Amino acid sequence: MADKYVPRLKQLYSDKIAKELMTEFSYSTVMQIPKVEKVVVSMGMGEALVNKKLLDAAIKELGQITGQKTVKTKARLSIANFKVREGQEIGAKVTLRGARMYEFLDRLLNVALPRVKDFRGVNPNAFDGHGNYSLGITEQIIFPEIDYDKIEKISGLNVAIVTTAPTDQEARSLLKRLGMPFKR
Repeated sequence: MADKYVPRLKQLYSDKIAKELMTEFSYSTVMQIPKVEKVVVSMGMGEALVNKKLLDAAIKELGQITGQKTVKTKARLSIANFKVREGQEIGAKVTLRGARMYEFLDRLLNVALPRVKDFRGVNPNAFDGHGNYSLGITEQIIFPEIDYDKIEKISGLNVAIVTTAPTDQEARSLLKRLGMPFKR
């Protein structure tokens, strides 16, 4: 029987990072070791209210970036100042878990982020207090899967990395070991 494929980052986590975290925080059991639970990649397209083609293009691009089917998100409530009605489609999101999540993180940390103009590292304080990290990317063209000539509009996206870490310090240590380039 052929060996089952294991993403490079997952292999690194199980071989090296989990042991380092175990000794650094002196956990009593391996179940306490923080790990990445899921990654949520989302795009808000406010302009989609006037031009539906932009939302379709964003969905296609998000699918190319993540390698998974994208879900349209709808407005939860009406906001008159933004001409938004409840139930209108105004964005897209993808929730990644398992092997696809590790592959996406690997591409984000090692390929996409170094392609950002004037990149000095990501904000080390973008944790939410419960061990989850949020990252805003201003241009989707930093991903090599996106063909620059075929994009409708340059738009940003949000990446939320959800971990099982109870504190921000433990999550920061986990992400730093995975290769997250924090500012100094």
